Amino acid sequence: MAKTPRKKTAKPKAGSAEHDGPLGSLRQEIDQLDRELVALMNRRAECAQQIGHIKQSHNQQTYDPAREELVLGRVAKANAGPLSDESVKAVFREIISGSRAIEQHLRVAYLGPAYTYSHLAAIHRFGNSVEFVPVASISAVFEEVQSGHSHYGVVPLENSTDGRIADTLDNFARLTVKICAEVPLRIHHNLLANCDRTEIEQVFSRPQALSQCRNWLARHLPTARLVEVTSTSAAAEMAAATPRAAAIASRQAAVHHGLDLLAEEIEDIPGNSTRFAVIGHADSGRTGHDKTSLMFEIEHKPGGLADALAVPKKQKLNLTWIESFPMAGEERGYVFFVELEGHRSDLRVRRAIAALERRCRRVVVLGSYAKASAVG
Repeated sequence: MAKTPRKKTAKPKAGSAEHDGPLGSLRQEIDQLDRELVALMNRRAECAQQIGHIKQSHNQQTYDPAREELVLGRVAKANAGPLSDESVKAVFREIISGSRAIEQHLRVAYLGPAYTYSHLAAIHRFGNSVEFVPVASISAVFEEVQSGHSHYGVVPLENSTDGRIADTLDNFARLTVKICAEVPLRIHHNLLANCDRTEIEQVFSRPQALSQCRNWLARHLPTARLVEVTSTSAAAEMAAATPRAAAIASRQAAVHHGLDLLAEEIEDIPGNSTRFAVIGHADSGRTGHDKTSLMFEIEHKPGGLADALAVPKKQKLNLTWIESFPMAGEERGYVFFVELEGHRSDLRVRRAIAALERRCRRVVVLGSYAKASAVG
């Protein structure tokens, strides 16, 4: 029986773009660089693993946000392009996340479901090599951390348009957790739907998102009913299941829920951002570029607040944030939240805390942490 001849594969001609010439040479160089990068990444992970063993032997936390912030700052400083600093940081954030996961399985709680802005902030802070735990409310994030069910939580602290997040401040006043890092996230709202814009009858989103887009909605969807829901991602899920409905949410939520992006960046004020706090139980180390958050309660007497606020000025400490929050109960009173430059281990900050303790009913150091640049 005669054999069927095998079909010969045509060999690339000499000088073809695939194997010869500038394109082939560059591809070969990229392949070699990829092999070297993989080897270097794994060598870096081995060093990180050894550091983790040393930390465990000294009963220290594996996750060190201050150190990670320093590393990201150094790689950005060393970057000469053409990659942007943000791109380089994103790559290293995932390398750090993967290396950390070798030593410790971290659980991080956030206001869910997936692809809310809280989730995006958590990814920017921890990378993807952690277990993200979506919960239904900001209070539930605090309770997850307080109970030890999650190692860390990510909660919104303030928005550049709408100001403080009351639920977060209320939980800081009630529970004993620390702020160990911050994530300033640029917020870009988008209109998502599975129908044409002219067909939209209702728009779902979180109250803050609807508020931040109120002028755009009034101009472009004046007859649509605005429906408040628990999160932007829940809004996207509802829009995907509801005829003639839209959501205001992130681009990632559109992809996750199979929605079309009808309009991008519809927030009324350009530069809209939300600052998120990473909460846990451990203090963050000093970087030399830090903030300290405090909560204090003053005596209800004339000049009490002025006396307290004179303390940072006397120590030449810059206040970067101050908020008052009403206390629960029959007796009217306020808790004040302040943020000042410096670490709690710095001499001037230590002196300021001691002076506040002499003037106030109660002083709680919520945490010191590295200043972070905006992401997203």
